[in-house]
Amino acid sequence: MLAEDLITLEAKVEELIALCESLANENRALRERNRAWAAEKSELLERNELARSKIDALISRLKSMDATQVGERR
Repeated sequence: MLAEDLITLEAKVEELIALCESLANENRALRERNRAWAAEKSELLERNELARSKIDALISRLKSMDATQVGERR
């Protein structure tokens, strides 16, 4: 009976080791994916800010052009 218990225990320990290795691999993959998403988010925020600046500059130019045209009409 003792030998059977040891065999059962050994099998369970091996299962736990395999599960731990699997979870560690999954954790590494998830951390890498998270880093990639964070980098993409940062890039998108930067591009968004650049687009916002360009739009603000365009709006200012349009307002300036409109004010010039209104002044010419008078």
